[in-house]
Amino acid sequence: MKLEGLHHITMITGDAQRNVDFYADVLGLRLVKKTINFDQPEAYHLYFGDETGAPGSILTWFEFAGAQRGRPGVGMIHTITLGVPSPAALDFWAARLVEQGHAVARTDRGLSFADPDGLALELVVADDGNPPLAAVHPDVPAEHAITGAEGARAYSSFAPVEEKVLTDTLGFDYLGDGEYRLQGARRHFRWAYDQAPPAVGAPGAGTVHHIAWASQDDDHLRWQARVGEAGGHVTDVRDRDYFNAIYFREPRGVLFEIATMSPGFAADEDPDRLGEGLRVPRQHEHLRDQLQGILTPLVNPRTARREQGTGTIHEAAATPSDTPRVVG
Repeated sequence: MKLEGLHHITMITGDAQRNVDFYADVLGLRLVKKTINFDQPEAYHLYFGDETGAPGSILTWFEFAGAQRGRPGVGMIHTITLGVPSPAALDFWAARLVEQGHAVARTDRGLSFADPDGLALELVVADDGNPPLAAVHPDVPAEHAITGAEGARAYSSFAPVEEKVLTDTLGFDYLGDGEYRLQGARRHFRWAYDQAPPAVGAPGAGTVHHIAWASQDDDHLRWQARVGEAGGHVTDVRDRDYFNAIYFREPRGVLFEIATMSPGFAADEDPDRLGEGLRVPRQHEHLRDQLQGILTPLVNPRTARREQGTGTIHEAAATPSDTPRVVG
């Protein structure tokens, strides 16, 4: 029994349309599902990923309209790493992000920048074996397209100490100095703890809500039992329409989810029309008319391009406070 790498990562945004403009247009990901928060149905839950919404490509957001920016602290993820195919792709993204109004910085690993809510993102060359999971965008050449999520980093009070729940219970490999690797049958994911800053973390826009690991369907209940036997306070199985999920906090404080690989995001939409209509979870279907009166209509750049017949939708994803630049 092993986890299959990353399933998805879920964040918070204060502006759903700005979020769509950035991830589905500037970064060229596909909006694969426009639905609502199971626990707070008046809030959007947006999913972005590759063309099929494959586990390992999925980034999701809860929208709490007007939410103030948060601040990552101990027990919170602070950076998400996305893959690109080559050093030339890093050059492409440096130019594209600056052109679109986003400051970037060159690092030893790749290219760092922030989304409109302040979430720290990093692009690195994905050259160690993950099969590419890319979306199609007319302004992003296929040889430069983002290939999926490669890793994430969280803050901890004792970052360099091996976390046995990760290694002994969940099957991560410890690489030393706070670094881990989760190897599935086809994909892997890098995880790391960094020493926490003095400031206390604050949830809000631009912060990560939870990270979900992918499980084979037949192993899901066994993972629930295994986490419980290790002393974790694990939830019951939650039906999320596109996967089943269990939740628990690992000892450092990060909220973990284990999600099944199926049924997937084409369960209630034509694969060619993913993310185009509002999908309401079965348990909230009776609220559809009410929700459509509450939720702000969203423009999907892919749909807009098709309806216009040509061109790309270029909307400002953010108004930076200083001149966009490449640093380093």
